[in-house]
Amino acid sequence: VIDCDRIEERNLSTQPYYRSDVGAFKVKILTNSLYRALGVKIDGQYQKLTGENAGKLLGKSELVIDTFDNSISRSAVKNYCADANIFCVHVGLASDYSEIIWNENYRVPSPVNDDICDYPLARNLVMLTVAVACEVVVNFAATKQQDNFTVTLGDFAVRSIDF
Repeated sequence: VIDCDRIEERNLSTQPYYRSDVGAFKVKILTNSLYRALGVKIDGQYQKLTGENAGKLLGKSELVIDTFDNSISRSAVKNYCADANIFCVHVGLASDYSEIIWNENYRVPSPVNDDICDYPLARNLVMLTVAVACEVVVNFAATKQQDNFTVTLGDFAVRSIDF
């Protein structure tokens, strides 16, 4: 788990944090929550992932799940995983839709769309996206199949993306 962000008040409407968590590092709260819930120790890194440190931070990975909200980190993940032949799935959101896309088909969004998870009803989309992404990862672990999806709130549909 890699993230340099701290929990802000606006995160409370889209992510599973408590008011008392505001100001804490997201990595710290997430790793603590996973340990309390599952007894799993996670190596949390309080850093911004860049092209310069991607190898150090991702080097031993077999699967990378990218949920960064900035194009610099997303680009670093995409490029490093492609070069190192590491499986990578990207999970991202925009106003009323989200996508779960494997590295081979992924295009890094414009920086204009960085960190846009601050709009009404975003929590519904976040939770639905997380559920679909979890299914994609579990299915990949079991079958090595790489499914790509788009999730839309407008018609509340989940559709396969055929590339």
